[in-house]
Amino acid sequence: MAVARTLAVALHGIDGAVVEIEAYLANGLPAFTIIGLPDAALGEAKDRVRAAAANSGCDLPTRKVTVNLSPASMPKHGSGFDLGIAVAALATTGAIDAAAIARVVHVGELSLDGRLRPVAGVLPAVLAARRAGAAAVVVPSGNVDEARLVGGIRVIGGASLREVLIAHGAALDPVPVEALTPAGITADAEAHGDLSDVIGHPEAVEALQVAAVGGHHLLMLGPPGAGKTLLATRLPGLLPDLDAEAAVEVSSVRSLAGLPVGGSLVTRPPLEAPHHSATMAALVGGGSGLVRPGAISRASHGVLFLDEAPEFSAVALDALRQPLETGQITIHRARSVARFPARFQLVLAANPCPCGLGGSDDCTCTSLMRRRYLGRLSGPLLDRIDLHLTVRRVGAVQLTEGSGSGVTTALARARVEAAREAAAQRWCAEGYALTAQLPGAVLRSARWRLPAADRSALDRALERGALTMRGYDRVMRVAWTIADLEGADRPTADHLGRALYLRKGI
Repeated sequence: MAVARTLAVALHGIDGAVVEIEAYLANGLPAFTIIGLPDAALGEAKDRVRAAAANSGCDLPTRKVTVNLSPASMPKHGSGFDLGIAVAALATTGAIDAAAIARVVHVGELSLDGRLRPVAGVLPAVLAARRAGAAAVVVPSGNVDEARLVGGIRVIGGASLREVLIAHGAALDPVPVEALTPAGITADAEAHGDLSDVIGHPEAVEALQVAAVGGHHLLMLGPPGAGKTLLATRLPGLLPDLDAEAAVEVSSVRSLAGLPVGGSLVTRPPLEAPHHSATMAALVGGGSGLVRPGAISRASHGVLFLDEAPEFSAVALDALRQPLETGQITIHRARSVARFPARFQLVLAANPCPCGLGGSDDCTCTSLMRRRYLGRLSGPLLDRIDLHLTVRRVGAVQLTEGSGSGVTTALARARVEAAREAAAQRWCAEGYALTAQLPGAVLRSARWRLPAADRSALDRALERGALTMRGYDRVMRVAWTIADLEGADRPTADHLGRALYLRKGI
């Protein structure tokens, strides 16, 4: 048959589009041409395909082979198209029936000896194939467990090109090969310590629970060694398990990032803690060729912890402002747009001054130096942080005689889950599950507006300029969260006062 067709998937962020691979065998000088906007890695597939076919017992004929990736206007990236190109090209020679591969999606990279190498992004690719109505998907053996997390589509695994050809009806004898496995698969260390390890910070433990219930962002200001990192790493343990939709989304992002997924979806909220030298692309995603998810996407439905926050570049920090509002990041390229989820909880930790000893007799920083240092955190970014907490040093008596906060992670998580359930039942009619996601217009509506006497302190703070309109709404959300945590039906003046303190507590 002169023309054969099969399918593959082009990924653009967490979304995928099915690509039709057309192979045409013609008379002429031997050549192998790939058209349809391939990148450099995909353009090199012709050499991998020829070598893999030869080592699989199915040499390509010494004729002109043209491979078209349709739609031709869509950029194609990566080596995941190798298997589809090889299968379509060999179908033109009659080695396999072209009708057997027409509605089958092929994802995988070929090695020169014909074995299939695992590739990143298999989970979102299989999801895209199922949405497109594909009959089956063929993946490398190292990606089979990940691909089978998607129901409703037949998954075929192959260790080599020869195995795939035999599965499609080729008259070849099976040759066992050692399957290639994904590199760097390690067991995820979920345990980040217990909340009971925290000593001498009862107000910080309470603030962590408030943040966990409402999905609020948190800023901790304090000297080195006060326990900011200890507190931040305990927050993911307080969050409930991910629901089915969030688990698929988090697992898809991990797959795109080249992180191990294994045979089960991720069910616990992730924690990302990039170094302060991270670039804007490392935080929000990007890169040349195939766009990779950044730290904010890998932290989606979990916690993004930025330690030494003023040391991050101003450009990188300000790039967080839009994702904090929208819950997603859209990266634009000349010919494509990549979308990633970015609904994370932001936790910032900062020293009070460059030397870190602000407020003590040993501090040598001037007031101007302190203002400049903290001024690296822009006002618009700080305005999006719901909870501002001062973390002080723990004294010797507390450290040597204290037995921890007395609140374990298990107890705190049960309290958080109960409060979240109460909030979800209340806001479900408005279409929201978390208090932090509520628009201010809902909280100020006639149904949910609080009495003027209760919100008088908050109104005065807005009138004298201590709060912006965004800050006003955020304090209101925190007040509702505190009320849920304490089992109250509606916030009182005391709840609003505590929320206002947590907003301006530093």
